[in-house]
Amino acid sequence: MREVIFILEEDIEGGYTARSLEFPIFTQGETLEELKRNIRDALKCHFDKEDEIPRVIRLHMVKEEVFTYA
Repeated sequence: MREVIFILEEDIEGGYTARSLEFPIFTQGETLEELKRNIRDALKCHFDKEDEIPRVIRLHMVKEEVFTYA
């Protein structure tokens, strides 16, 4: 495995959440920099060996916007 993909979303209570598409990994952070650190930590916890951790972390930001027709 060379890369892992995370979907990033803004949390309605503030900060950000990240969910992996391939693995059962979920984390959050108040800032994007904190979220990136937490993603690295979550990957270390998920994989048993250091050489199993994907070296490329791809982040896809999802922004939901709601508006009315009228």
